[in-house]
Amino acid sequence: MENSSTNQPQPEKGYNTCMEGFIKFCSLFLIIITFPISIFFCIKIVNEYERAVIFRLGRLMDGGVVGPGLFFIIPCMDWIQVVDLRVVSFDVPAQEILTKDSVTVQVDAVVYYRIKNAMLAVCAVEQAGASTRLLASTTLRNMMGTKTLEEILSDREHTAQVMKEILDSATDPWGIKVERVEVKDVRLPVMMQRAMAAEAEADREAKAKVVAAEGEKNAAVALKEASDTISDGGCALQLRYLQTLTQIAVEKNSTIRPSPSPGLAGMNSRRGERRQS
Repeated sequence: MENSSTNQPQPEKGYNTCMEGFIKFCSLFLIIITFPISIFFCIKIVNEYERAVIFRLGRLMDGGVVGPGLFFIIPCMDWIQVVDLRVVSFDVPAQEILTKDSVTVQVDAVVYYRIKNAMLAVCAVEQAGASTRLLASTTLRNMMGTKTLEEILSDREHTAQVMKEILDSATDPWGIKVERVEVKDVRLPVMMQRAMAAEAEADREAKAKVVAAEGEKNAAVALKEASDTISDGGCALQLRYLQTLTQIAVEKNSTIRPSPSPGLAGMNSRRGERRQS
């Protein structure tokens, strides 16, 4: 059975070539008779960071891409589109996302990309920049929906790297290279922020109480050791008494005359009796 496509009339390449030659001859004739005015329409310049894609009568020319610098076109036959090769950045609009643990958050990001193949960026996709923006928005929303809130908040760098790899593989057929992706901000609902703040405050209070109790324990141990040391020394308590009086005199700017303390004398007499026994 013969293929149905063989029954359809095929365009004659010779006819197209003849028409193209005739149009080219007429265009060159017009350029010559209007010289030097026509030179301003025939010579084009592209910058170092740009490339020009040339179409002649709707078809991509041999070589396809020219630049940077000066090049010649035929105005009546050629159509050019200039492509910028510099890195372009754009903000991904904030996406309202339901995380894996059922928390609603708003996440936005910034994407940096550049065109690495000007011919693909013109021929393979209609609007490379707009398509990349739409793809970044859907990728951010779909990827964040598979993560919990804790993973989104604590592992932004890994999330941005995974998103970059997904975008880079998707835009490679378009001649686009994604250079960098950064997650800018994660906005939580007000009630969730209050709940997290209350939890953090309770955690801090619990830690403060533990530290205070540990300090009181250490102080009690130190006081017990000090009391044991003073009780073992014969004149230690009297010397401590005199040192305390000196500190009070310095702070109050007054003169204090120490007198024998009945309590100290009683303690010394009891200590002596214990030693004799």
